[in-house]
Amino acid sequence: MQIASNKKEIIKPHKSLFDLRLIELWNYRDLLFMFVKRDFLASYTQTILGPLWFFIQPIFTTLMFVFVFGNIAGISTDGQPKILFYLSGLVIWNYFSDGLNKTANVFVSNSGIFGKVYFPRLIMPLSIVVSGLLRFFIQFLLFLAIFCYYNIKGEVTFSFSTALLLLPFLIILMAGFSLGLGLIITSLTTKYRDLSMFIGFGIGLLMYATPVIYPMNAVPAKYLFLVQANPISPIIETFRYAFLGSGMFSVLNLLYSTFCMAIILFIGVITFSKVEQNFMDTV
Repeated sequence: MQIASNKKEIIKPHKSLFDLRLIELWNYRDLLFMFVKRDFLASYTQTILGPLWFFIQPIFTTLMFVFVFGNIAGISTDGQPKILFYLSGLVIWNYFSDGLNKTANVFVSNSGIFGKVYFPRLIMPLSIVVSGLLRFFIQFLLFLAIFCYYNIKGEVTFSFSTALLLLPFLIILMAGFSLGLGLIITSLTTKYRDLSMFIGFGIGLLMYATPVIYPMNAVPAKYLFLVQANPISPIIETFRYAFLGSGMFSVLNLLYSTFCMAIILFIGVITFSKVEQNFMDTV
């Protein structure tokens, strides 16, 4: 004999700007995992090569960087093998850029779902960031494989450093930046659709202001302050320092990145929470 549950869920409107109801994210964790699985599978369904695209994209991009920036432009790679140098920057940068690009279109691309059923809207952008972790670890394994190859050849030497222990923290910082910036942009695009046209261009410009294709010591002195002001720069540099021993590792710089990430994420969540209450009127 089954007894029907009388438990009801009451959906109440947000009473204040800071009424974020983050506890609901835990209550809807099953939905989060479902969206993560959907996002990951959608990346290679109906494709010939399937999950191999997770390897092909960074490999082809790295080879292009080697040819254009390494061979033609002759930009320094700080004494490191060119492929390894560019790939070390791309692996962690791709996680940020992919997450930002997809999160920035959450409201517009999912307006049909948002208008039909209730669930914490923050679940959707969170699922993008979490599913991006799976792609990051796949590409990170590619980086480790190439690193081991150059290590066997004797062109790079692995040495344990404190920075290596910070790898999970660096990933959290990148996730926070992509989520926070994405939430701000997607909230603005509900009214200003032109921003969606600017996202890809803006991410490309930001990459050139980040030491992905060049080391910090190759930046001219008059432009160095611009790269240092970029809070993502210390993350890339620390990642390279942890594995290649090159780059700049500074605790103060990482604290600066952490502070900026916390501010951006806070503004993003607040803005997203405010806009989600009436975004259907503008999307």
